[in-house]
Amino acid sequence: MAILTATALRREFVYNGTVIPDPNPAMSPEQVRDVLVAAYPEIATAALTGPELKGDTARYNFSRAIGSKG
Repeated sequence: MAILTATALRREFVYNGTVIPDPNPAMSPEQVRDVLVAAYPEIATAALTGPELKGDTARYNFSRAIGSKG
């Protein structure tokens, strides 16, 4: 008989090549964005994509919005 075990995926967030560990797994990705805005103000308007599964990790990416000012 086969035994199945379930494990939770780790989450990580990537912005501009920087891997940011998950500040709180209970938060939604949008809530994590709100927490990270203090350290990374540019992600306030960044697009959030993911998760992209890599092994036991779910990776979310913040991509800066490209546009013109004014």
